[in-house]
Amino acid sequence: MSGFGAAGELPAWGADGRSGRGEVFFPEEAHAAAPADFLQELPSYRSVLRRRAGPGGGHDPQGSLGARAGEAWGPQPEGAEPAARPLREYALSIAEKRRIRDYQQADIKYLSGWNQWKRTSSKSWRKVLKDIKESLSYLQLWRHDIHSIEGKFGTGIQSYFSFLRFLVLLNFLIFILMFGFVTFPTVISKYGIFNSSFAKISPKNTDSPCTVYTPSGNKGLVYFYTYLKDLLTGTGFLETTSLFYGYYAIDAALLHDVRYNFPLAYLLTTFAYLVLSLVWIIKRSASGFKRSLVHDEDQFQSYCNKVFAGWDFCITDLNAARLKHRSLQYELQTDLEEERIKRKIADRTMKEKLRIYSLRIFLNIIVLAVLLGCFYSIYKATAFSQEKSNNGSNTDFQTNLLVQYLPSMVITLANFVAPQIFSILIRFEDYSPAFEIKLTLLRCVFVRLANIGVLLFSLWSQIHCDNDNCKACGYNYELYPCWESAVGQEMYKLLIFDFMIILAVTLFMDFPRMLLVTHCSWKLVQWCGLQEFGISDNVLEIIYGQTICWIGTFFSPLLPAIATIKYFIIFYVKKISLIHTRKPPGRPIRASSSNFFFLVVLLIGLVLAFIPLGISIAHIPSSKACGPFRNFNTSWAVVPHTILEFPTGLQMVLNGIASEAFAVPFFMVVCLIMFYFIALAGAHKRVVEQLREQLVMESRDKLFLIRKITEAQKCT
Repeated sequence: MSGFGAAGELPAWGADGRSGRGEVFFPEEAHAAAPADFLQELPSYRSVLRRRAGPGGGHDPQGSLGARAGEAWGPQPEGAEPAARPLREYALSIAEKRRIRDYQQADIKYLSGWNQWKRTSSKSWRKVLKDIKESLSYLQLWRHDIHSIEGKFGTGIQSYFSFLRFLVLLNFLIFILMFGFVTFPTVISKYGIFNSSFAKISPKNTDSPCTVYTPSGNKGLVYFYTYLKDLLTGTGFLETTSLFYGYYAIDAALLHDVRYNFPLAYLLTTFAYLVLSLVWIIKRSASGFKRSLVHDEDQFQSYCNKVFAGWDFCITDLNAARLKHRSLQYELQTDLEEERIKRKIADRTMKEKLRIYSLRIFLNIIVLAVLLGCFYSIYKATAFSQEKSNNGSNTDFQTNLLVQYLPSMVITLANFVAPQIFSILIRFEDYSPAFEIKLTLLRCVFVRLANIGVLLFSLWSQIHCDNDNCKACGYNYELYPCWESAVGQEMYKLLIFDFMIILAVTLFMDFPRMLLVTHCSWKLVQWCGLQEFGISDNVLEIIYGQTICWIGTFFSPLLPAIATIKYFIIFYVKKISLIHTRKPPGRPIRASSSNFFFLVVLLIGLVLAFIPLGISIAHIPSSKACGPFRNFNTSWAVVPHTILEFPTGLQMVLNGIASEAFAVPFFMVVCLIMFYFIALAGAHKRVVEQLREQLVMESRDKLFLIRKITEAQKCT
């Protein structure tokens, strides 16, 4: 820091460069020229000579760094725009920032009136935008609660609750889309609100058995528990409401002279909420990807970050501070353990490699066997449940409810048992701790998401027509006259059952365990202690529910509203569980890496949700007895049918875009753009490496100069 920094303030500058005390100060003092042979001994100079002597030498990275420093240091020339970033964002001392600010303020007097007005108005506009942003931050959902959790338990746990808030907002926007473009037009048309009506065209060229659909509504005297069963399973009175696909049986909504193409709107809204989810997830994960890329670039940088910048200054609770101490200690121990394992792997003999690879192959065979067992159990449970439900046998309330929820219970049991087996097997595979965690989480993610796929596959295998009796309809209309509503009911039951399991675990497992640990002094109870708040497990739990919501929204348009309410309640349940019935994890993960991991897993769930939706829309014949697509062979058929109604010129343009003559050049242009950005990223990476090298050279220069000063002092 300069002499001005030691004083804490700058002297008042006059127009002639004199201070208020009549002394003259210069921005930089003049020094005597150093001997050339002494400068040539600097490590940075020798490094430059070696780089110039090598191939591709002659490039001096000093210029780029000096330009960036000069951009922040010197005053702006006359007529220039002010700096894009505020002065406080530059890595300079307080005295240097004050000095630059005084230069800039003195420079304003020499600008023209127009430039002065531009600079003042730009500064005022930035201040207004900043104030508006700060005011809107107070309207943010759960702002105070999340800040309180961050202060008590650190940013790792706070990232989970922020992720939960993101899902609440995402599902609410999806609900607004589906309600505004699907549910609302149907309701106002059916009830004639705003002088509206609807057009309902009977299915064309279709046999009459395919058009018969009798929802399982309640008739006669109905007991209370029947309504409860309908509420939990989506059957009965709920089947005929706007919650499911079968309710939307109109072809167009008419408002005065405006015709609303409802089948096209239904399909485009489905694409819209998928694209909205994809864009929002990618936008949020971009910053986390940059941090993760920088963090994984250099292991030495990781050590420095832990030692010098690892402390979380948001922590105010004493217990959380002790926990953070243990967390940093554990991270350093983990890094050392990984280095030890890397050295151990490098020193392995051929015999040891054969042994460990054979063991890993055997353990992965066991993993595949566990997965196949889970998939087979889900397939058989779904087939049994659908068979018993369609038989319509008169059974009691408990048995009927158990049969309806049998696939959901088997899926939940598989989601609980399989990860426990994986966590035991991974200990014998001799991986590094970091890779061990990643592999276990990937297996758990695959189990949860693949179980949903197996459920849908088992449903579609029964929907598919495998005999001549149903060839006319293209699907098994006897068991599933409106198969889209049946799939929507299964997704509805999965979402409801997942919510009930989360509440049951908190009320009937965590709460009694907390009471035992608090009021029972037995050594066994105290040794067990409170259950840890597992961040990764809780995240996988809600991502599983969100994947169900993405898939089920096409078959149940109001499912996002249920998901919004579900996650809203889960926030408070998990908050109470964290504060009262569970303890923070002993091995938390950083917020930057955890946020990126959460969004990557969520993106995997979204991509996997595209597959069943794409098959349902483009491949499976649509129901001829319900829904907006009953006049089309598939849901996608509404798109070419709508294009045929366009003017001839527009049809030619759209057909040209869909042809190979357009697709091949477009693919080549996209490849060229991709190669350009790859080359640009490589160039940026080389610049970053050179700047990093330069920082290392500067530190070596300082050590060299300190050594020379010490030697000179000894000589004198």
